[in-house]
Amino acid sequence: MPIHVAGRRRSAKSLAAEFPGAVIVDTTSKAPDPWVRLSPFYPHGGIPVPFSPGVTAQSVEGIWQALKVFESVDTDPAKLDVTTMKGLKRTVRRFGPVRGHRAGLDGTELLPYQEARRRIYLPAYRWTLEHRVPDLLERLRAEEHLVLLDYTTNGDVADTGSPLSHAALIRRHLEGRWPDEGPAAG
Repeated sequence: MPIHVAGRRRSAKSLAAEFPGAVIVDTTSKAPDPWVRLSPFYPHGGIPVPFSPGVTAQSVEGIWQALKVFESVDTDPAKLDVTTMKGLKRTVRRFGPVRGHRAGLDGTELLPYQEARRRIYLPAYRWTLEHRVPDLLERLRAEEHLVLLDYTTNGDVADTGSPLSHAALIRRHLEGRWPDEGPAAG
C-alpha cells in the first residue's frame, strides 16, 4: 500500500490531483474524530514519561514540552497534566534559547535535540501508537492508497532543521520501519 505524507495546508484539489483515489487522513490536533487521536497533542493519559519511572503524562507533546530546558527555566512538570491540547508549547521567545531536554523530570543529564528526539519523543509516540490507537492503525492499514496530513513532512529524525512530522512516524510504523531510538530510557 502506498503511504504518503503531505502538508495539511495544501488544498483538497491539489491533494486529489497529486494522489488520485487516495484516502486522505488529517493526523493533526485540528483533525476530526477519530483521527485527532493520532496527534501528539491528544490527551490519551497514562503515557509513560521516559527516564521517569512511575510518572505518566496526558500527551506526547506534554512530555516533550515538560522535559525541555531553557536558558532561563528548567523543566515544567505541569505540562504532563494538560488535557486541553492548548497551552502546551514553551517557546524561546518567552524563555530564551533551549539548552536541551532533561533525561527525566529529576535527571541531571541534558540531551541534545536529536538525541532527545530519539530517546524521549520517539519512545513516547511509539508507545502511544501501540497502546492507545492500535484500532486506528488497523483502519489505516486496510486502505489501499493513503495520504497522511501533518503541518510538517520531515520524517528524518537526524534532520533537526525542521520539526519532526508525526505523520511520517505513523507512516514508518505502518511500514515496519520505525527509526532507531538509541539507548533505552531508564
